[in-house]
Amino acid sequence: MGCGTSKVLPEPPKDDPLDLVKKVDPYTDYKTDIYKHFIKGDGDAIKSAIPSPPCHTNPYVEQQEPRKNRVAKYRAKFDPRVTAKYDIKALIGRGSFSRVVRVEHKATKQPYAIKLIETKYREGREVCESELCVLRRVRHTNIIQLIEVFETQERVYMVMELATGGELFDRIIAKGSFTERDATRVLQMVLDGVKYLHTLGITHRDLKPENLLYYHPGMDSKIMITDFGLASARKKGDDCLMKTTCGTPEYIAPEILIRKPYTNSVDMWALGVISYILLSGTMPFEDDNRTRLYRQILKGKYSYSGEVSKGMMMMMMCMMRT
Repeated sequence: MGCGTSKVLPEPPKDDPLDLVKKVDPYTDYKTDIYKHFIKGDGDAIKSAIPSPPCHTNPYVEQQEPRKNRVAKYRAKFDPRVTAKYDIKALIGRGSFSRVVRVEHKATKQPYAIKLIETKYREGREVCESELCVLRRVRHTNIIQLIEVFETQERVYMVMELATGGELFDRIIAKGSFTERDATRVLQMVLDGVKYLHTLGITHRDLKPENLLYYHPGMDSKIMITDFGLASARKKGDDCLMKTTCGTPEYIAPEILIRKPYTNSVDMWALGVISYILLSGTMPFEDDNRTRLYRQILKGKYSYSGEVSKGMMMMMMCMMRT
């Protein structure tokens, strides 16, 4: 779930082992479309983390409400079992085969987000199956929670926690960079969530600031990991190695790029990249040309000019193992 900025990457052409991601034109029409892409694999652009237009949306985060007629349009399409239990309040996002609405539980008045996925499409089924496989198993304070699921022949309604504090991505943009203390607090929460996932045999495979949400707008808000559309969930005893080439380019670990079987350590690489971004406000590896970007990652060459303690630097280096 979440913005469709990641891809299950196609096999690379034979003449260039580094060119692993399908080249797509960047999405630029922000003025005419206030909704951004929610589902991976729907032809959306792959974006760099810094900088970015401020109008991207996340399916778990409440955005500005659209007009009432738009809400009514999607309310009419909902399964009666859903509308009997929840009041549909606002459409807060849409993708090629999904809609996300803010709802209110009729009895408790508690707000939630419902993601409606059109499973009659293959891409919708794949993302839905991946997320449900993970979210039905997890219960952790730093992981977005699935409340309940309604299923029909062609649709799935996923009732989720509604985060109102926005993305970590947005706070990085607003602040420029975090202090080491603030960065450590954020990373500790994310690490707690990732450790829990790994103990269950779950590898996220798309960790990035856009997929880390604040539960509420306050400075003391917890962070929650979201968007498990590319996650791999393996049962105890299964082969722990993964082979799918996937992720968001700037956060992909070297072993994925060279198509080597990999483990859940790819999540730690992504956390190293996130650590760098938190402290510097810039990307450790960045290039508009994907081949040059991948070469940077494979060489593991990056520099950091800001002030940071030896402990934090060692943690970053351990995550972004070279």
